[in-house]
Amino acid sequence: MKRSRLVLGGGCFWCVEAVFLNVKGVLSAVSGYTGGLRANPTYENICTGATGHAEIIDILYDADSIGLDNLLDIFFEIHNPTTLNQQGADRGTQYRSVIYYESEAMQEEIVSFISKRQKDFTDTIVTEVSTLGEVYPAEAYHQNYYRLNENQGYCQAVIAPKLQKFMTKFPSLLE
Repeated sequence: MKRSRLVLGGGCFWCVEAVFLNVKGVLSAVSGYTGGLRANPTYENICTGATGHAEIIDILYDADSIGLDNLLDIFFEIHNPTTLNQQGADRGTQYRSVIYYESEAMQEEIVSFISKRQKDFTDTIVTEVSTLGEVYPAEAYHQNYYRLNENQGYCQAVIAPKLQKFMTKFPSLLE
């Protein structure tokens, strides 16, 4: 097994986490924060927009089972990479579209992927590609949020449709 890491921000981390926890080859998907200057931020800090952090999912996956391109394909289907600092009604820099990388090779692969995917969008892709810094796991109540709160309003209105879109578009990648 070849363990690899991918850190993504695509709006509310509950949405992104709910999808990636259902992807074959994903070993874990942890909600958290990165990209800002404040050490040990809290959800309340992040919501102010003043920390510089994004809500992210820290994904550990088996690269022998699923490729980076597959994961990025899913990511670009379940969020809008052409809206700056916004996904649906969630607005602010903490909701930005961002992919963090750990190596130059990974950065090149991500940039190449985005360049190829641009043809699929009318508007310009604004997804930030940045060096991965310190990742701070979100509070326990944010982890596995959808599975634990499936009947909650936000889960039904926002997360469930993204999860359904993933399951319909990528049935071969379902866990």
